[in-house]
Amino acid sequence: MLNKITGNLDFQTDALVLRAERQRIISSNIANADTPGYVARDFDFAKTLKAARQGPNALQEQLRTLSTTDAKHIPVPTVSFGQDKDKRLGYSLAAQPALDNNTVDMDRERANFVDNAVRYEATLRFVNGSSRTLLSAITGQ
Repeated sequence: MLNKITGNLDFQTDALVLRAERQRIISSNIANADTPGYVARDFDFAKTLKAARQGPNALQEQLRTLSTTDAKHIPVPTVSFGQDKDKRLGYSLAAQPALDNNTVDMDRERANFVDNAVRYEATLRFVNGSSRTLLSAITGQ
């Protein structure tokens, strides 16, 4: 019974966690815009959210996946792509090649950052509104 009431709220909280993770990844891309050889990273939000909704602990498994390309690298928790064999972040394609092999397109990253921030805020407001609605229903106001 309670899962029917909180089902939509669970979906939104999973989306909120993934939005925060995507914001961290986009911020990392922006911070490394001048790093020679840095390859911009991102993940397909819809596909990852769908994979995270598959089971009760699927979101934690999605966030626990580590992304390293060498044994000497420090593992960083990232989001995986569900059933794919390669459980790493995807690489962004370079719109314009740079001489230093950096694939960060600042215009695209800024647009993604703002878009994700607006969607994060909208999801947060929805979760907040749903919580208030449930609280007012429980208290009878």
